[in-house]
Amino acid sequence: MSTQVPETVEEESATEAASAGKQKRDAKKRERAERVQEQREAEAAEKARSADDTYHLKVFRYDPEVPEKQEPRFDDFHVPYKQGMTILDALMWARDHYDSSLTFRHSCRQAICGSDALFVNGSQRLGCKTQLSDLSEPIRVEPLPHSDVVKDLVVDMEHFYDQMESVEPYFQTNSLPDGELDEQRQTRENREKVKMSTRCIWCSACMSSCNIAAGDNEYLGPAAINKAYRFAMDEREGEDMKQRRLEILEQEHGVWRCQTQFSCTEVCPKDIPLTEHIQELKREAIKNNLKFW
Repeated sequence: MSTQVPETVEEESATEAASAGKQKRDAKKRERAERVQEQREAEAAEKARSADDTYHLKVFRYDPEVPEKQEPRFDDFHVPYKQGMTILDALMWARDHYDSSLTFRHSCRQAICGSDALFVNGSQRLGCKTQLSDLSEPIRVEPLPHSDVVKDLVVDMEHFYDQMESVEPYFQTNSLPDGELDEQRQTRENREKVKMSTRCIWCSACMSSCNIAAGDNEYLGPAAINKAYRFAMDEREGEDMKQRRLEILEQEHGVWRCQTQFSCTEVCPKDIPLTEHIQELKREAIKNNLKFW
């Protein structure tokens, strides 16, 4: 009888040994991560207990890639308060001291990038602009409504960007200055007319608050219409371009879908009179279609 072990058996044994080794290493990693997490939570809880004042946040959590976190829930965080603290500051403290997996967007922290728009205590707000002291507790922090949630407080912005792009949000003109370095000027009055519309930071708060957009996925939405207003009312664009913009806005899912509910204007963090701009474009559309015989 041969005592030689077949090569296939040796390979299977080696594979099993490697798999067992990997499982042990993974288990040790998880144990270390759990100890670090427990220590972090204990330190954060101690800081919260020793603080003179804390704020209670209930934060929406969801992670489709982790089986234990696929069921949406709210996590409670008690954050030590410092004067001037905003929602974004509190989320960053919770992430740094309680749970490093807490996910949310933010960038400039100066209310001009639009990336940290959230649904806080039932209203669309910028995290970096909203003071904790202005809110009642527990402060409920959720992702923007009417958008698919990617993870925790992050929503999919692709549809919003598609709607913005559909109105061709850039300056187009047929007449350029004669000199290569000459400016293409507009009157002071015209600048004042479009000034507010230029303040849009593409945060999608208005879109999220709009009941029409929630029920009609093809509706351009207040942000895109406002962007179209910014260029349609610019005197430096020619009449033919204005005509083209009005044709885009007059479509079935354009300005006529707006029901003047003012929700977009109420939540806009830059105080843009969105509803007013939509109504003015409706009037322009009517004038554009008037015919005299």
